[in-house]
Amino acid sequence: MSTPLAERLRPRNLDEYIGQKHLVGKGAVLRRMIDSGRIPSIIFWGPPGVGKTTLANIIANTLQAPFYKLSAINSGVKDVREVIEKAKSGRFFEAAAPILFIDEIHRFSKSQQDSLLSAVETGTITLIGATTENPSFEVIRPLLSRCQVYVLKSMDVSDLQVLMNRALTEDAILKEKDIEIKETDALFRFSGGDARKLLNILELVVAAEETGDKIVVTDKGVTERLQENPAAYDKDGEMHYDIISAFIKSIRGSDPDAAVYWLARMVAGGEDPKFIARRLVISAAEDIGLANPNALLLANACFDTLQKIGWPEGRIVLAQTTIYLATSPKSNSAYLAIDNALAKVNETGNLPVPLHLRNAPTSLMKEIGYGANYKYSHDYENNFVKQEYLPNELKNTRFWDAQNNPPEAKMRELMKKLWG
Repeated sequence: MSTPLAERLRPRNLDEYIGQKHLVGKGAVLRRMIDSGRIPSIIFWGPPGVGKTTLANIIANTLQAPFYKLSAINSGVKDVREVIEKAKSGRFFEAAAPILFIDEIHRFSKSQQDSLLSAVETGTITLIGATTENPSFEVIRPLLSRCQVYVLKSMDVSDLQVLMNRALTEDAILKEKDIEIKETDALFRFSGGDARKLLNILELVVAAEETGDKIVVTDKGVTERLQENPAAYDKDGEMHYDIISAFIKSIRGSDPDAAVYWLARMVAGGEDPKFIARRLVISAAEDIGLANPNALLLANACFDTLQKIGWPEGRIVLAQTTIYLATSPKSNSAYLAIDNALAKVNETGNLPVPLHLRNAPTSLMKEIGYGANYKYSHDYENNFVKQEYLPNELKNTRFWDAQNNPPEAKMRELMKKLWG
């Protein structure tokens, strides 16, 4: 069995590396560090298939540093400590610090991340972590503060074109075949900016079309081959975004059957349950909103329950929440209100807070009028008194409008009663 195309074309140095010019192009910040022979501990944050692992390998080769690799999926504290001990015992006085590469570092627990701190702080190892999740949320603060975070971007069309051309002209197997790329839209669209995905799709299509002397790659052929392929659902590529879009729009459109169908497509395709749960929380706030505030509570409970019970039972919790959201009354009044307010902020800038609304923790602030004439609502009948809460320039501006559903109708009536 031959090595996969993506592995055969893996770059060995920065000159072969495609994309991420903002980091490793001529004169870019990371390129200068690598060329100098010294790098800090780093966390690479970016989507799958953009070269995080490859870049870590290239850095180790360029610096001629010992390279250790762990996957957060199947490594524990014991594995981390063993690597750190090897790094300590095998390091020579002037040699570059050994590099410890941790793939999917966001999956490391707090205790696993804690076990790295001392070695990173003392320079025993240079840590390179790779993550598809925001490290601000997934990496503990002490470790994050000791690392530089670099964001890797999805490949653009020009990068994908360069990669495809290299595959056709430099790969030992493909360059011996007569391949005509007649159309590239489907190739690039389904790859979703993922280099590995593009090469996998190209390899799949070429293998499927080998019925004659010449192989012609078309949009139609690519689409048909991917639909026939049992792995056609691509949880990181274009189809991933198409299906989650159909899922959310089915909920918004109050169609529980369609919503559950698209949910099933994601479950069958191996989608990350947490990704689905996050989107349900967003939909509960954006699409159901004040028409049924309990929707947000249930969506949050769904997210928490998933983490407690895991898979495959978690699919039932997702289905329950999906059906509840799809069958709930809909309102986007909160979504529109914050967007209206943001638009006004962008238009008017930082308007001063009215003096009567300002806090006055010091006597000087009280003397110059901070908090003066503020009316404390609870001192008045029905816990309400009229006063201005907006900057003077925005007096009487409306950002929120109730929509036509029973809960917001009650809110509208209360606001009318209070404000007239």
